[in-house]
This record gives sequence, structure tokens and C-alpha cells, in this order.
Amino acid sequence: MPRVKVDLPDHFDFSTELTVRIGDINYGGHLGNDAVLTLIHEARVQFLNHYDYTELDIEGAGIIMADSVVVYKMEGFHGDTLVVEVAVGEFQNAGCDFLYRITNKDTEKEIARAKTGIVFYDYASKKTMSVPTKFREKFAAPDMTS
Repeated sequence: MPRVKVDLPDHFDFSTELTVRIGDINYGGHLGNDAVLTLIHEARVQFLNHYDYTELDIEGAGIIMADSVVVYKMEGFHGDTLVVEVAVGEFQNAGCDFLYRITNKDTEKEIARAKTGIVFYDYASKKTMSVPTKFREKFAAPDMTS
């Protein structure tokens, strides 16, 4: 099976620092794969809050994570301070991708990169929605709107 790749953009819209907690460590003594999803979820919530959004209200639309990919580059350990950068891209009619780069703050080495496919959703009607125009305009590069 070929390896999965996550191509990252040149520019990230947001960055935050998160510390690896003891509960993030697996039996191998390093950052667990499940914890990486938790860390990027936290970074996504902080990103949205930074732009006055929530996962339930982005210009009137909620979001649902449709899929996720994580590519591991190095180990992370308890107490490490990680820098998690977030970008938005790959816009479609009803969704987009959130892209993440996780690096160790002290060594500046990349720990992982990830991508989550996001679908915009109306929780009241239980139906997908188009990407809100203001959100798309804020984050889509001119050549990325399809």
C-alpha cells in the first residue's frame, strides 16, 4: 500500500502552542495517534474562536468532520511544547480541508502533519450546506475556489 501524503500550504492562518500531557502518551512512551487527533481538534477550535466562529456557527453553518489523515514524522514526548499551525484549503461546494502542521517548539522538527475534511452542516435540518461565502472569501486563495 502506498504511503499517504499530506501536502501543506506555504501559509498558515493560525498557530497555537499545546503541551503534550501524560494522557497523550501511549504504551510505547511517545505521543499516541489518538492524541494527535485530539490536539488538532483543540487547535481547530482555537482557530475558529480566533476568527469569532465555533464548530456550530461559522456564518450560520455548523461543521462535521468527514475524514482525517495523519502522517507521522517524529516522536513527541510528555512535556513537549508543540506548535500546531492551521490552514484552510481545498474548497468544494459543501466543504473544505483543514490542514495542520505540528512541530516541536524547542527543536523546530516536524512531529506530524494532518488534514481533516470538513462538511458544512445545518444541524436543525440535518442537511449539508454550501460553504458560507464570507468564510470562503476569508480563507480561499483565488485559484482554490472550485
